This record gives sequence, C-alpha cells and structure tokens, in this order.
Amino acid sequence: MVATLDGVRKTESEKTPPARRGPGRPRRDAGARPTRERVLEAATALFAERGVEGVAVRDIAERVGIDVSSVHHHFPTKTALYEACFAAVFSAERDALDAEVERLATALATGDRDQFVGALHALIDAFATFLEEHPETTFLWLRRWLDPAAATALDEAYALPIYSRIEDALLTAAGRGLIVEPTPHVTVRSLVWAAHGHVTSLSAIARDPVAAGRERREFRAFAHRFIDRLYPDRPASPS
Repeated sequence: MVATLDGVRKTESEKTPPARRGPGRPRRDAGARPTRERVLEAATALFAERGVEGVAVRDIAERVGIDVSSVHHHFPTKTALYEACFAAVFSAERDALDAEVERLATALATGDRDQFVGALHALIDAFATFLEEHPETTFLWLRRWLDPAAATALDEAYALPIYSRIEDALLTAAGRGLIVEPTPHVTVRSLVWAAHGHVTSLSAIARDPVAAGRERREFRAFAHRFIDRLYPDRPASPS
C-alpha cells in the first residue's frame, strides 16, 4: 500500500491476486525427478505386473504419491499412458542396440562375412544385457502378447522397426552370399522369444544368485551356439 493525499491505496501487486495453479497440475519439489517421468516408471512397472486391464489410473497415482488429476495432466487417458510406456521402453531398447545394428550395416558394406557374424554375436549380447537390466520390458510385452489380436499398432510402432532392420540385414547378407538364411523372420523371432524366456527364468530365480549367474552364462552360450550353427564358416546350401 502507498499513502496518498486522500488516504491509502493498494499497489498493483496487491490488487492482482497471484495466478492459481491449473487443476491437476502437479506440484514438484526443487531437485525432484519430473512427475511425468515418475508416472511413466510407475505405470510401466504396474502394466508389466498386471497387464493393462488390471491397472487403474488410481493405482498409478497411488504408487507415485500424487492424485489422479495429476496423472491426467500428463496423460489424458489410460490408453495414452499405456502407449507412452511402450514408446519409452522402445526408445531405451533402440538406444541400447543401435550401435550393434549399425555394425551389421558396416559389415554388409564391406562384404566381410566374419565381421557380419561377429556383429550378430555382439547384438545378441547387447539385447540380453538390455533385457536383464530392464526386465519390465519383457513383462510389458509378454502381457501385451497374451492377446495377440489386440493393440497390434503397438507392435508395428515399437517392435517391428528394430526387428525389421535385423531381418533386412540377414536377407541382404544372404543375397550377397555371406550367409545362408532362408527364414530371417523366424530366426529373429526365435532369438527374441528365447531372450524374453531367459528374462522370465531370471525373475523366477532372482533370490538365488548362483542359479541366476548360471542362467546368464548358459543363455549366452546357447545364443552364441545358435548363431554359430545357423551361420557356419562354410555354409551349406539351403535344402
């Protein structure tokens, strides 16, 4: 307030009340992780545990420690949040595998058969490591695949792009005589499902470090033997 000749009047800052937060807008402490990130993490874990039908938005809000309107501030519907979870795990998977997929392309460019097969070995190692470090990826997809006819757009957007790049590389390598590969689609899916099965086994023995260590070693040994048997040094002609 300021004094005037005819009394006291309010300043502009006193006349105008401070802007109120919009409904559902989450309040965040300085230094805390962004609310959107925490919602995504909680939703991914819950969808992986229960499937999309077994999770309510309220469950996600409770796990994060916010109200439902705060969840809706970032994701207007549960469907939008569910898709965002797949987008997030796809982005992380792509980042983890991109360098190894590029190694396949480099080997194709040079026409080096040993380099190409070596890149396949490195790729399966990278994929196994990624899934071991992010098991929610496996269980999110397994829940989704329990209903094969539903939400196929998720597969097209967040699974097929990586799979297709590898299938195309196998086809190209076969066309150039580097390997014999008549069924690249089945080959890629076989390795993907084997890796997801590996992570499922790990989750069942998580409290037994000896068994978990053996599972990790044996899965990698199997995967590398699988690649070596598919693409031997002197490939036989396809029957």
